[in-house]
Amino acid sequence: MLSAVCHAQDNDFREDLNKWITAEDMESYGEETLEMLTEMATTKINLNQTSREELEQLPFLTAQQVEGLCEYLDRYSPMRSLSELLMIRALDWPTRKLLEHFVYVGPETPKSVWPKLSQVAEYGKHSLTATVKIPFYNRKGDILTNGKGYLGYKYRHDIRYQFTYNDRIKFGITGAQDAGEPFFSNNNKMGYDHYSYYFQLRKTGQLEAFNLGMYRMKIGMGLILNSGFNLGKLAYLQNLGRSSYAIIAHTSRSASDYFQGAAATVRLSNRFQVTAFASYRALDATLNNDGTVKTLLYDNYHRTVTELAKKNNTHETDLGLQVGWRKSTTYLHLNAVHTRFDRPLKPETTKLYLRYAPQGSHFTNVSLDYGYNNRKLALSGETAINGDGALATIHVVNYRFSSPFSVMALHRYYSQRYTALHAQSFGENSSIQNEHGLYLGASWTPSRSWYLQGYIDYAHFSAPRYQVTSSSDAFDAMLSTRYLYHDWSFEGRYRFHLRQHDNSETKRLENRPEHRLRLSSKYTFNQHLSLLSQIDGINTRIKGRHQSGVMVSEQASWKSQWLTIDGSAAWFHTDDYESRLYRYESSILYDFSFPMHYGHGIRYMLMFSANIGNKLKASAKLGVTDFFDRAVISSDMQEIAHSSMADLLIQVSYKL
Repeated sequence: MLSAVCHAQDNDFREDLNKWITAEDMESYGEETLEMLTEMATTKINLNQTSREELEQLPFLTAQQVEGLCEYLDRYSPMRSLSELLMIRALDWPTRKLLEHFVYVGPETPKSVWPKLSQVAEYGKHSLTATVKIPFYNRKGDILTNGKGYLGYKYRHDIRYQFTYNDRIKFGITGAQDAGEPFFSNNNKMGYDHYSYYFQLRKTGQLEAFNLGMYRMKIGMGLILNSGFNLGKLAYLQNLGRSSYAIIAHTSRSASDYFQGAAATVRLSNRFQVTAFASYRALDATLNNDGTVKTLLYDNYHRTVTELAKKNNTHETDLGLQVGWRKSTTYLHLNAVHTRFDRPLKPETTKLYLRYAPQGSHFTNVSLDYGYNNRKLALSGETAINGDGALATIHVVNYRFSSPFSVMALHRYYSQRYTALHAQSFGENSSIQNEHGLYLGASWTPSRSWYLQGYIDYAHFSAPRYQVTSSSDAFDAMLSTRYLYHDWSFEGRYRFHLRQHDNSETKRLENRPEHRLRLSSKYTFNQHLSLLSQIDGINTRIKGRHQSGVMVSEQASWKSQWLTIDGSAAWFHTDDYESRLYRYESSILYDFSFPMHYGHGIRYMLMFSANIGNKLKASAKLGVTDFFDRAVISSDMQEIAHSSMADLLIQVSYKL
């Protein structure tokens, strides 16, 4: 019965998570984070065998919620059912609903130094998943003419094998191929363009975690190291800026933001633990004439002769160490990361927005992260410096006045001279550099039916940025509300985002205000049928010209014990790309569909997912987009000489 519960909801967490993410979040860094969350939803946490550090890997839990879970487990373990989560006052209804996708209640077994190989072989689980995307159209690059075009066929596909033993042992390999990349030809003599291979060991004596192969890491609040754990400002309010650390196997088809080598966490005592890692990997880069690196590339496309020439032409070595101390609800961590490239980084610093870009071959960052929390108050922060002595610091305080109401304040200062190649934290900028800001947020659950969240954020940039040739400012505010009534749920979200950019003559700055509105209603009938109606709107002003757009969509889902059918349709009408709109769309496992719509057209989708017996699962998704305002879609090599495009996704998964 536990196994059935564990696998019944593998895909569903994305719908619940969609309530805490925005369009900009998904556009910036959504795929990598959601792929990791999918992996965590597949290999769930046993609440009767977990630790504080493992619960802190879930990015949507606050420090008080982690503390509440740990306190309940210390007093009343073992748990008998997930219904006991209702007894933990720190968990509100939306968080509890999302948490159920990532945890289960299993047997409590004592830790051993090493699991017996006979037990691993007998109780371990194998899974094999294959996915292919078939486009019913040709791009301009799909037709190779005079050596110009894509060197491979137009089909995207990947294959994944994974072995798991409880939550202690995991290893596997993923092979991935993007559309247009050569397969067993040209430079891809080994078949797939990218392979992810990994081995992960957990909870073995004093060894808390050990990873070999490819992995991702987060330390503290991300000022010196965070390879892919980010969900944006609204989700940051959900976890109240909690500091955490994590080492997670890189199982993704993505070829960016991972380390390759070994990482381990060893618990020295009840209060001290040490984490160390070493990595060596190849990177893609655009080179200058003297062989130095002009730009590091992270799209990892290798479809043309030019793209293949940039493949793996630069190598990176990373070493890191963390020494951590924790006593009850107080902690302190000392962190250090050193990065070396075999080619010096030499960006075009004559461009104003690249004046403070990383330069050279060696980069060192050191930080302290620290915190304290109890049932009502939580304090956390991190302060970091780079090799040049430039400073970056972030501090968060949140207070829970009562169980349904909490507030949060966040201050950050990132020097324009601060550089950290693997940093990712809270901010208006995509990099941890050139920003000084203040964020205020609040969450309120006045009753079981109502849930409200909101924030305001102000940021100042003292140095030029991309498309901004002087100091500038930004302001961001959002209000989100949810109401439940029997089988109905209603949601509303409004966001105002103001940014400054150069005007047409680049002589002065102009304000670019953007208003986004979303209204939705969902009806669920007997846990089998759900209907979601949604309206999205946008209004913005760029270079003195107002632009707007609207989208109306409908989604339906029907589930039985062995079959799930999803369908959706959306009509959209926007002025141009600057007034684009996004929405969540159901998809197969490991595929994250938040399609972007602009112009005038319709998008419709139909998906089937069937469990064939206890071991085999097959899914197919057909998606079609028709445009009414153009005869050609996209441009350059991606150009499609039609006003319509249709894709078919097929996935087969076998578990043993």
